[in-house]
Amino acid sequence: MELTLLGTGTPEGLPRPGCPCAACAVSVGTRSRAATALLVDGALLLDLTPGAVLAGARAGHSLSGVRQVLLTHPHDGPAVELPPGLPAAGRVPDGRELSVISGHRVRAVPMDAPGTGYEVTGPDGSRLLYLPPGGAPAGTDGTRERRPYDMVVADVLGRPEALARLRASGAVGPGTDVIAVHLDHDTPPGRELERRCAAAGARAVPDGTTVVTGEYHPAPDVPRRTLVLGGARSGKSFEAERRLAAFPEVVYVATGGTRDGDTEWAQRVGLHRERRPGSWRTAETCELAPLLGRPGPPLLIDCLALWLTDAMDRAGAWDDAVWAATGQKDLRERTAELVAAVRATRRTVVLVSNEVGSGVVPATASGRRFRDELGRLNNAVAAECEHVLLVVAGQSLALKEPPR
Repeated sequence: MELTLLGTGTPEGLPRPGCPCAACAVSVGTRSRAATALLVDGALLLDLTPGAVLAGARAGHSLSGVRQVLLTHPHDGPAVELPPGLPAAGRVPDGRELSVISGHRVRAVPMDAPGTGYEVTGPDGSRLLYLPPGGAPAGTDGTRERRPYDMVVADVLGRPEALARLRASGAVGPGTDVIAVHLDHDTPPGRELERRCAAAGARAVPDGTTVVTGEYHPAPDVPRRTLVLGGARSGKSFEAERRLAAFPEVVYVATGGTRDGDTEWAQRVGLHRERRPGSWRTAETCELAPLLGRPGPPLLIDCLALWLTDAMDRAGAWDDAVWAATGQKDLRERTAELVAAVRATRRTVVLVSNEVGSGVVPATASGRRFRDELGRLNNAVAAECEHVLLVVAGQSLALKEPPR
């Protein structure tokens, strides 16, 4: 099947009319996006949007051959004028199948939110799954077929856990071409958009792009080891979680443990848990080397600063006399064990740590010792990671990236 993406944005488009935000301000030229609509083999139009005829012409296609127009959005919205010659727009009831005169078969996939998804099988047998904005298939997989789709076009950034569920069910496999659409102004265009899509194993394309199911496109490589650095409330933990949001299973390793009687700490932990996908498991431990050495799903380790606090506690490194006698040696051995485990691990892992050295110099020797040791630990772990990010004021800066 040949698909032309007449638009790749949300129903409001990008830039949004009258929106003064920074993302909208730079969404010009090839970075602007009309509402998402797909033209399949020139015969099937998924979603009727304003300016569809002109968008098709710009992409080198006429809509005169369209035999079926189907809607996916959760509501009809404002009336869109039907271009002359196009059949009336309709919607297939959930679970029902429609045969198009062009030889395509379309099945309506039930959603977990208002709207309709469509599974399209082309005359050549290739398969496409197209999902509406904010939608994900209801149930475990939303598909009755056993083999993966050739292409999935969906709201990858808005509903990454939907992609995770499709991967877990086998509906999305290593060869599935995943294209992010319904793109909004909450993700800055350009390199940041590419980075966020790549973290989900997806790609974004400009409006008017024509793609072919089954064509080889190298899947974006998700770095196996990533270190995310940042200061307090920089957004580093959120960035780390976002990098694994499209994985079907993740183990969240909390190195902070529990603190009896500390209600404020309990509230912080609770907020972290609430924003994580329900499929993630949590392990509260500072024994990181054994975890890294075992096979299993991706690990998100948050954070190395709390791990170092525990390691210094065990080594008695806060006390000057103990530090001079045995503490320094014991701590360096423990940190070396962790760094070696990061180097040897075969698991996908994202580590979070605090960037140090930019603030006030600690007033005590033990405080300065912690600062110095955390800086050394960050250096050593960063050297073993393919990807290192620094998060400042919610903005991510790549300090080290794998070859593209």
